[in-house]
Amino acid sequence: MSAGTGKPARGQILGAIRRSLKRDAGDGGAEADRRLAERPQGPAVQRARLPRPQLVELFVQKAEAVQCSVARVESPEALPEAVADYLKQHNLPSALRVAPDPELTDLPWKDKAPLLTVAAGRAEAEDSVSLTGSFAGVAESGTLMLLSGPEGPTTLNFLPETHLVVLRESQLVGPIEEAWARLRERQKTDRGGSLPRTVNFITGPSRTGDIEQKIQLGAHGPRRLHILLVADEPG
Repeated sequence: MSAGTGKPARGQILGAIRRSLKRDAGDGGAEADRRLAERPQGPAVQRARLPRPQLVELFVQKAEAVQCSVARVESPEALPEAVADYLKQHNLPSALRVAPDPELTDLPWKDKAPLLTVAAGRAEAEDSVSLTGSFAGVAESGTLMLLSGPEGPTTLNFLPETHLVVLRESQLVGPIEEAWARLRERQKTDRGGSLPRTVNFITGPSRTGDIEQKIQLGAHGPRRLHILLVADEPG
């Protein structure tokens, strides 16, 4: 009994559980490590397990179905022109807040889009357009997976009215379970085992139906979500 409580001590309770499971007191940590390492997969959407060309087409179809726009881009070097074209077509400001990721900041902005004003860093209240990278694209739902960190401030995903996202075709997965598996593998090899502070799954621009039961875009975040899908591997 625990002193003054009249109840069995915690150790006695846990000991009884271990005996019923026929486990030694010292193997609990090993068992937990084994289960975490194995990570058994649950049911997954089989229709999203497709060859690369069909996977790309499914992602585009699903993304456009939730009011995203998608532009196919032949190479990273063509991104500045693709961004400038989109801003011009939609009569948007030529000032762009870019995530401080070398894959974005080192693009040939001055050569390919000299009229754009490009600044890197977290989003501020006056920023109208942001450009970020992404970690994965989920084809089964047209969803983007974005991670927070020094190269991906989360404010860029929510403050500006227009959010542009760079997604490489090699980052596409079928079901969402594959996106989580990729993240765990990356953390195991590159990040010392720790997950990012924030993982955002974004499916289309911000919307709400609370106002007279009519869908309104941009209620809690960007009203436009434009995906720049870069071909970076053979089909």
